[in-house]
Amino acid sequence: MDERMLKAMVAAGAVKTIDIIANGSRFHVEARTPNGPITAETRKGKVRTWVTLDAAARWVRSLGVGGAHVNLTHWQPGQREMSV
Repeated sequence: MDERMLKAMVAAGAVKTIDIIANGSRFHVEARTPNGPITAETRKGKVRTWVTLDAAARWVRSLGVGGAHVNLTHWQPGQREMSV
């Protein structure tokens, strides 16, 4: 789901919690709704990722959400990405 739709869902009260999840050296965002989790995507439909935790947190704040859960279980800050 892209940023515009997530903002609308937050405004409507459909988003219960936000999770910032680390995977490798990047972070992505999942919104928990009554129908299940929704991953933030780009307009092209790819998973939206951030290199730093503060960038992901700023984006979550721009949605109008004041708090988020952070999951660092799979965070590997030194991991290099594979170029495709």
